Amino acid sequence: MDLKRGQVVFSNAGRDQGNFAVVLEYDGVYAQICDGARRTLENPKRKKQIHLSKTLSFLSEEEMQNDRAIKKALRRFYEHE
Repeated sequence: MDLKRGQVVFSNAGRDQGNFAVVLEYDGVYAQICDGARRTLENPKRKKQIHLSKTLSFLSEEEMQNDRAIKKALRRFYEHE
């Protein structure tokens, strides 16, 4: 499962289980994810890819400029749950 920058993922395990986040970086095993609220751009979560489910959605670079924009962009995924 290859993750790409800007891809929206769903957390399957851990304290953030059940939440959506966006991938900032991916090195093949670990992904740096951010949700704009608890995990900010300055303090992203390092998470193994096996604990994430990828979605087919991506956020644009505009939507990833700051924490407020990320939080707003991810809000639409909770509405369709």
